[in-house]
Amino acid sequence: MAATTGNLFDTPERTTYFIDVILPVPVPKLFTYRVPFELNKFITPGQRVVVPFGQRNVLTGVIKRISQTPPTGYEARPMLDILEETPAFNSTMLKFLDWLAAYYMANPGDVLQVALPAGLKVSSESLVQLNPHYTTTNTLAMDEQLLIEYLQEHEYIGYNEIPKLLGKKSISKVIKSLLNRQAILLFDKIKERFSPKKVTYVRLAPALVQQESKLQETFEQLAKKTKQQDVLVTYLKCVPALENPSLNEKGIKKATLLAQGCSKSSIETLARNNVLELVERIESRFYEQETEPTPLLLSTPQQEAIQEILIGFEAKPVVYLHGITGSGKTEIYTELIQQVVAQGEQALFLVPEIALTTQLVMRLKKVLGSKLGVYHSRYSDNERVEVWQGVQQGKYNVVIGVRSSIFLPFDNLGIIIIDEEHEPGYKQIDPSPRYHARDAALMLGHLHHAKVLLGSATPAVESYYNALQGKYKLVNLHKRFGDAVMPAIEVANIAREQKKKTMKGLLSSQLFEAINQTLASNKQIIIFQNRRGYAPFVSCTLCGWTPHCHHCDVSLTYHLFSHELKCHYCGQTAPLPTQCKECHATEIKAINYGTEQLEESLQVVFPNHRVARMDQDTTRGKHSFEKLIEDFSNHQIDILVGTQMVAKGLDFNNVHLVGIFDFDRMLHFPDFRSVERTFSLVTQVAGRAGRRSNQGRVIIQTYNPGHEVLPFILSHNYSGFYQSELKERQSFAYPPFVRLIKLTLKYKEAEKCAEACSWLTSLLSSHVEARNLPVKVYGPIQPVISKIRNKYIYEVLLKIDRNASGLNKIKILIWKTVQQVLISGQYKGIRIAFNVDPM
Repeated sequence: MAATTGNLFDTPERTTYFIDVILPVPVPKLFTYRVPFELNKFITPGQRVVVPFGQRNVLTGVIKRISQTPPTGYEARPMLDILEETPAFNSTMLKFLDWLAAYYMANPGDVLQVALPAGLKVSSESLVQLNPHYTTTNTLAMDEQLLIEYLQEHEYIGYNEIPKLLGKKSISKVIKSLLNRQAILLFDKIKERFSPKKVTYVRLAPALVQQESKLQETFEQLAKKTKQQDVLVTYLKCVPALENPSLNEKGIKKATLLAQGCSKSSIETLARNNVLELVERIESRFYEQETEPTPLLLSTPQQEAIQEILIGFEAKPVVYLHGITGSGKTEIYTELIQQVVAQGEQALFLVPEIALTTQLVMRLKKVLGSKLGVYHSRYSDNERVEVWQGVQQGKYNVVIGVRSSIFLPFDNLGIIIIDEEHEPGYKQIDPSPRYHARDAALMLGHLHHAKVLLGSATPAVESYYNALQGKYKLVNLHKRFGDAVMPAIEVANIAREQKKKTMKGLLSSQLFEAINQTLASNKQIIIFQNRRGYAPFVSCTLCGWTPHCHHCDVSLTYHLFSHELKCHYCGQTAPLPTQCKECHATEIKAINYGTEQLEESLQVVFPNHRVARMDQDTTRGKHSFEKLIEDFSNHQIDILVGTQMVAKGLDFNNVHLVGIFDFDRMLHFPDFRSVERTFSLVTQVAGRAGRRSNQGRVIIQTYNPGHEVLPFILSHNYSGFYQSELKERQSFAYPPFVRLIKLTLKYKEAEKCAEACSWLTSLLSSHVEARNLPVKVYGPIQPVISKIRNKYIYEVLLKIDRNASGLNKIKILIWKTVQQVLISGQYKGIRIAFNVDPM
């Protein structure tokens, strides 16, 4: 019988069905299980199910297919349970997961691992209970006797709780001895990780509300119990139940009464005596205040751009909005979302970073109200499940989120908006699947028959190429909103200033004077330095010794706040050395500077002004982004120092000046995209200045004022930059003219890793040559950082002609060649990762 694709409610109850299940394990296959007869009428593709795996494990899987065909070579084990009636993944999403695995050369389980929130997976807890047939003996050891006595009084105990009960770390001997005596039973309890938020409410017993005399009588009975009387008085102050009995139905949160000084024991006593009722309700973890939507005020250029986009959607499913910084792209996105929602469809608004969601959410909620859901990794597992369920149940018609939002259970998607589409934050680096959310969203839109809008002031070269080639419809918006004009950008030659000794610490005299003038006019400043920490490294000034990470091939970064050295790759920390380990000198000095040192320096130079820092170290807290952005928006901060977080889509009214540090290091990073990234980052951060009526000012500090990319930045000339960059890409065969696939090998021994990489390169080259494929193989390549977490790294890079047919066949050949290396005994333990379209 062919695989069943629909619901099986009408099938005979005694028919034997088998399900092919995607499990979150890194193997390239599905797993087949038998469906118990009693579950036949409930199963459907896309549902989450609980299945046994291995000897004792249980896993959450997703049904891919249902059939009556048993597996060959083994007997299918029965599935354990179904976790839901409504499938987590509809048929469209199952196709999307298939595509993602195939395109990014990932295992189906790897895709499921990132697609399904942790809160929707089950966990198992090992429990111990007394064997009901056990007869107590006197030959038990003291620890054994203690455990048996506990189990005689309790139904069971968690395995992880036994060490605390017995007061010892190792309990394996005790458990093994009792199992051999058949005194205990060991079993697993399966439970869902997600737990809804339950809130206890307090209300008066209905009889007391209906008859005021009974309430008065209750007060008289409690005449000598002042604490209980206080509870009733406080309740009636908060909930005027006598004047409006309907208010009593909802009652008041127990926590509110406790916060007002009511006794917990008094509340519970009144509940036991039927004076109060305690009601437990499930509530959202999100505070949602209904607000009246604010209408959008669109400029004429914005209205014209919207009309162009709508006309573009009639011809093509994908439109590219190239709008300069401050042109009002967010308002255009919002208007399009409103139109889609008015038609009863859903909208997905993708942003590359969590930092961007803060301001955007505030702006979008003014227009969209409670229909807007937010989805990102700062939310807890339970919060993410609530958003997931909110989309599934139609509570949220619009979601703004980071790359993982593409996996939400949309069933009527009308539009996908990908803001700042050029950002590398859309690409997942680790673990597999190493997908790019922009490209994946294009496929998601295709499967949903939804429109897709890409937007940026500095488009990715590949995206702009597609737009100019006619793959996307291109819409331009080259005027800032209102009366704002593009900022004036200047270059400060710090090599010359250092020679003339006119530097003011880390500041050029040009930037120093500009900061003074800006502060004097009560305007705000953003200082951009794309390197966190106090200093990139410390070094001995006599012999040049530098502390390195023991696990990675990088120097340790100095953090003044914690007064320690830290590896930004593996997290290893070490105290700041007081003397050199090579020559024993005590002249240890911080070299160069990061955001932390820059913040400190600015606070010293401008002591009467408020300086703050926005980087990964200062925004670890759940609401730290919101607090920083709110403080800066309210002008409680004069100078904001930050990494690329400050460059991305933030909109501040009062920023007049932007200073850019470390321009040269960004340019000279060994990557073919380094010039593009530098142009984008500098243009984007410069765009934070002068977004209202007064023209902003930007100063770039550099040792190389003659660099060829600077004229394009100074003149805000993206088109000129694109043409220049495209020629370079074509000359050296890089995207958009080729596709890239990078294979990364990791192993604990450098020599063996290099050997394996050399063999893999040779095998791939011979296969490509034998089949005359339009593929070039480069390797073995040792990356700049060649060791991370005690694993040595080598790479193979494949360049595939963009117009080559049979891309899937080429990927299958690559995959099979990699398996040939992995299954060879001599390279056991080597890991090889696939990275399609690496960033």
